[in-house]
Amino acid sequence: MTLRVLVIDDSALVRQVLTELLDDAPDIEVVGVARDPFDAREKIKSLNPDVLTLDVEMPRMDGLTFLENLMRLRPMPVVMVSSLTERGADITLRALELGAIDFVTKPDVGVADGLRAYADTLCDKVREASLARPRQRTTGQRTREVTVARAYRTTDQLICIGSSTGGTEALRSVLERMPPDAPAVVMAQHIPVAFSESLARRLDGASAMRVCQARDGQQITPGHAYLAPGNQHLRVVRSGARLICRLGDDEPVNGHRPSVDVLFRSVTEACGRNAVGVMLTGMGADGASAMLELHQAGARTLAQDEATSVVWGMPGAAVRLGAVDRIVPIESIAQAALDASRQEIVA
Repeated sequence: MTLRVLVIDDSALVRQVLTELLDDAPDIEVVGVARDPFDAREKIKSLNPDVLTLDVEMPRMDGLTFLENLMRLRPMPVVMVSSLTERGADITLRALELGAIDFVTKPDVGVADGLRAYADTLCDKVREASLARPRQRTTGQRTREVTVARAYRTTDQLICIGSSTGGTEALRSVLERMPPDAPAVVMAQHIPVAFSESLARRLDGASAMRVCQARDGQQITPGHAYLAPGNQHLRVVRSGARLICRLGDDEPVNGHRPSVDVLFRSVTEACGRNAVGVMLTGMGADGASAMLELHQAGARTLAQDEATSVVWGMPGAAVRLGAVDRIVPIESIAQAALDASRQEIVA
């Protein structure tokens, strides 16, 4: 099946380049271009595309406002085309919060050549977006839910989480339900280096836990969550009685750095059955084999269910391997992980 794409960007050059790159793929066809959201609204009605690519800064209506309206009235897969600046990172993360499936970075200079360098990535993300399940957004205020604090035996307990496509919001959904005394959490999310610090800040603002981008040698303590930096592997290692973060620039695993496989394998070695493994929404199978090893070591393992996953690739792969104890909707993951962490600690 040929995927039908509508390109939305106020730059004629970007529209031309994106059209050329996408049309070069045998399974993708650009059925139209739009210079602003008003133009896009009419073309969505007449062309019925499968996927949109969307710029943020456009005349007459900005991309975020258009995206919010789109997800409320007619949810459909959207890939953002965003800049690499710090402000661009924050805007892109807001777009993912509103319902965009993924994003491609737009260079600040040499836009045409820069986008051409991302041709394969762009086409892959459009294909992935076409498989996703955009969820309708309501206009009501988002309610932050924090799990009631309990006396968790957290000293040696660790929750490790892996995620990819759709994961920025899935992580937020989990962390905003965690109490301030929760066991420590370590996270590997597939995200570029320019975006991970901004994501850590946004997660910190949503959670009663303290959330940060992990630093090499940083001690892992209860009530804190540590996000792998973009383009670095995160491992958990023991230093005496302590757990610490160890960052690495070694080769990507399963095409990713950070890799969920790398994180989960380190947790298996450092914590064994005193860990809880959680696989959230994401394309591909990164982390599935390492989750099986974690499961075989006696750790409790959870996977986000298909109905609430943007893409049930990584969770589904773990389930098919027999690596998962429970399949849980996203709104129940936090409580399930906390309940699992209360299992008797093994010395």
